[in-house]
This record gives sequence, C-alpha cells and structure tokens, in this order.
Amino acid sequence: MLSVFKGGPRAVLVASAFSVVAFAAHEASAQSAEAFYKSRNTIDMMVGTNPGGGYDLYGRLVARYMGDYLPGKPTMVVKNMPGAGHLKMVNWMYNAAPKDGSVVGGAPQALAIEQALESEGIQYDAAKFIYIGRAAPVVEVTYTWHTSPAKTLEDARKRETIMGGSGPTSPTVFYLKLLNNLAGTNFKIIASYSGTAEVQLGIERGEIEGGSKAWESMKVDNADWLRDKKVNILLQYATEPAPDLPGVPLFSDLGKTPEDKAALKLYAFGNELGRAFMTTPGVPADRVALLRKAFMDAMTSPQMKAEAEKTKVALGPMDGAKVADLINQTLDTPKAVLEKARANRGY
Repeated sequence: MLSVFKGGPRAVLVASAFSVVAFAAHEASAQSAEAFYKSRNTIDMMVGTNPGGGYDLYGRLVARYMGDYLPGKPTMVVKNMPGAGHLKMVNWMYNAAPKDGSVVGGAPQALAIEQALESEGIQYDAAKFIYIGRAAPVVEVTYTWHTSPAKTLEDARKRETIMGGSGPTSPTVFYLKLLNNLAGTNFKIIASYSGTAEVQLGIERGEIEGGSKAWESMKVDNADWLRDKKVNILLQYATEPAPDLPGVPLFSDLGKTPEDKAALKLYAFGNELGRAFMTTPGVPADRVALLRKAFMDAMTSPQMKAEAEKTKVALGPMDGAKVADLINQTLDTPKAVLEKARANRGY
C-alpha cells in the first residue's frame, strides 16, 4: 500500500497512521475482559422485531438484569432492528457488528433451521455465532377469535379460516402453510401485517379470524382475552405440551405420514431453542466467559425470578454451550427431512 506513494514524507505519514490504527486494534484485543467491560458504559441488546411480542419481552427482561453481573455494571440498551423476519438484524450481527463482546442479540428460533433449509437472504453461519444462553423454551400457539366458527383444529380442516401473519418467512405464516400441506388444514393467510400487535388489531376489527403468538407473551399481553374467553387455542408448537395447555394438539404430532411428522418436528427444535441470546463471531474467549456467567447469574437472580413470577413470564435457563449443541443438532438434520420441510413451507 505504501508503494503507491513512491516514498517520501507522505509515505511516512501514511505508515504512521497505519501503525497507530494497528496499535489501537492490538491494544483493544489485548485488553482483559474485566478491563474491557469496566471501560464501557453500555452494551447493545439487539432485538430483531418491533417492540412488543416475545423476542422484545425477553430481550428487555434480560437487559434489565444482565449488566449488573458484568464488571463495571454497564447498562444494556435495547435496540430494535426489525426486518425480513429477523434476517436484517442477524445478518448485521454476523457481518457488520463489532466483534468485541459489546453486542448481544436475541437469536431467532429458526436461526439454524433457515440456514439448513438454504433460505434466501442468509448471510451468516449459525455455527459461528457465540451463544450466551437461553432464557426459556418457547411454546407458540395458533388461535382464533371467539366469533370464528373455527373453534378447534378439526374445524380449521373443514372450512377456510382467515389468519393474519407478518411476512412469508415468519413462523406466523409458514407454520400455517406447512399445516395446510402436511396436516390437511385449510388456513387462508393474509401475510401483510407488520407484527403480532397489528395482527391483533386486525382480529379485533374483524378483518381476520386469528393468528399465532408466543404463549408466554399472550398470557402477559392478552390476559384479558384469556380471562374473558375471547380466543380459541387451536394448537401449540413445542416438543412437549405446556402444562397449562392440556389437550391442545402438538404441531409435531399432526403430520399425515411419519415423514410429514419428521418435517414438522424440525421446527419444534426451534421452539426448544426458544428465547436464546448470542454474540458475534470472533469475540475473545475471556469476554465470552464473562457474558455467559453474567447471563446465567441474571437468570437465577432473586430479582429476575421475582419479576418473572409477577409478570407470569416463564423462565427455563440453558447455558450457552448447550444452546450451541442445539444449533449444531439442527444443522445436522438429515437431508430427506430438510427436503420435505423445504418443499412444503410455501416460500
């Protein structure tokens, strides 16, 4: 690079500038993890959705407590970066975000699934993110409004049921398309809503009959709906049924053939991943260790447990190493199962 300037004073100045930058980068990477976090006032907590909904709920909950367990107690600042079903935020974290441990983000539950299925727009390798931990597994539900004739899943097989969703790559849309193709349902999906909050408004206005949402978020956001019996819960998305949803069918049990059930169960791995958190590739190991410890300390703290109990938010912590194992297990899904899932998700 210096040869462009053919020597002389300018070359010396450029060389000096590069030396300063290189020295600064070296100093930053050589800084101990404790000194790094003590030197920071804030840590970014990225959420790939608009405010409201499950990802935002858990991102803000973790952000309120995790910084207290890092050296220097930096404030965790929630930053929403919605777009393309989390893809905008995930691609940014992988390719453009600082790789120094100053950015934590909520891992979308389909992170590894979408990569395994070779979905369009993937600009990341899920195996290379560094996983901090999981706050809770997630049970999602598909529901209809109390005025809908579709009161059960069987009703949704017999008649066209108009549902709202937030884009082709969102589980609020492609889960229902999978059910149409593999479990014989007859959902008509309006995928033009911006998120779960707008879907709910559409339901109350009578534009659509129902939608899908994380069960824990529904219990918090829509407690009045549940209290007043304004919704019918048609099915739940999980590997195991939620204790407070007895008798509600499991997504992964609904396939018409064993191959169909295996394809649906692939997505249930995403529900087990649930509300997990990650940082960027390349973060020094000592900083990762501090982030993982701070996360688990926050998750088991009396303060977070008390808030979760008060607000009826479920906690089910899992350490970062086990989260990484879940990611790798998903990426190793047999090819035949992936092909079945890819062919029937509708995008």
